Amino acid sequence: MAGIYLHIPFCRQACHYCNFHFSTSLKGKNDFIPALLKEMGKRKDYIGQERVATVYLGGGTPSLLEPMQLRAILDKLRETFILDPAAEITMEANPDDMTQAATIRAWRAAGINRLSIGIQSFFNEDLQWMNRAHSAEQAIECIRMAQGEGFDNISIDLIYGGPTLPDHHWQENVQQAVALQIPHLSCYALTVEPRTALDTLIRGHRRQDVSPDDQARQFLLLMDWMDQAGYEHYEISNFALPGHRSRHNSSYWRGETYLGLGPSAHSYDGVSRQWNVANNAKYIAALGAAADSAIAEREVLTPVQQLNEYIMISLRTMEGMDMAHIAARFGPEAARDVETRAQRYIKEGKMTTALALTTEGKLLADGIAADLFFDPADAGINDAGGGSLNIEPPELSTG
Repeated sequence: MAGIYLHIPFCRQACHYCNFHFSTSLKGKNDFIPALLKEMGKRKDYIGQERVATVYLGGGTPSLLEPMQLRAILDKLRETFILDPAAEITMEANPDDMTQAATIRAWRAAGINRLSIGIQSFFNEDLQWMNRAHSAEQAIECIRMAQGEGFDNISIDLIYGGPTLPDHHWQENVQQAVALQIPHLSCYALTVEPRTALDTLIRGHRRQDVSPDDQARQFLLLMDWMDQAGYEHYEISNFALPGHRSRHNSSYWRGETYLGLGPSAHSYDGVSRQWNVANNAKYIAALGAAADSAIAEREVLTPVQQLNEYIMISLRTMEGMDMAHIAARFGPEAARDVETRAQRYIKEGKMTTALALTTEGKLLADGIAADLFFDPADAGINDAGGGSLNIEPPELSTG
């Protein structure tokens, strides 16, 4: 089964750390919706008759849309694609958009059955430092309100490793999430991305830089606390109570087909990656043109690129790399080579014999994956395609 990701490219204000595509101008919101609906019709054949198991509205801030706009989007999805009756339909939401019970009730009525809430912290000093639009009080209240309206499938984002977050506050953030009975947590180390406001502020000495040592320590603490609370650490940044994994993001990590709709959204069909233009005006204009106008670029991934992407993504999961899958898809020699390369990390205690990362290995996940990557000239893999290595994961910012 396939998944559909919809990128809603609007935010109330810009968080200092964010490098996703969005606009803080809401002027184009009304023009965007018809363009998005039109793209659905144009891209129907990408999935064809395959049943859609998950839908994810991300961004940006989808909760900025009016309930009627959300309903129009979901109605068009059901009209255009074959949605599984038990489809997981997730929407990202911010606490400052969750102040009215009637609004949350309307989301459920439209078909949203899972919320991913951008909490980030339950402390005001952290929220102010990140330039979030909500308060700590709103963070707690919105969760309780959503639960009161029947949302029991909730994920929240938390950020650690920032200079305003001492270890005891980090522990209180995690304890608050557990006390609120949140079944899914996505926890990210604060990353200073190039050309973000945070990057500019740090380089201008107006914000303190992050400490890699603090981030590693808080990640280790997080893993211990989550284990004690009964959560599965099923992906590097994601923790879930049994039965509450993100089905949508799990499909990314399994390499399943997904269609991305909206500006900057990515699509993947197993052998090629496609990404839409990251410009709202160009996206809307192209879909409003009388003649078909291209809104996306496409790259066919070589077998080596596909294998490297599998190594990177599967290593992030608690199951690790599946040698039978590698042998079936890329050949027995490739599987043997991966196992040989991994022996170093098994001996160092960074990987298990099942080729999954240990607690220590999770601190070095990206470096270990990169070390296991194959070169285009490596023997044993039929490298028939072309193009540059593209191992950027899809929209994995939340759970």
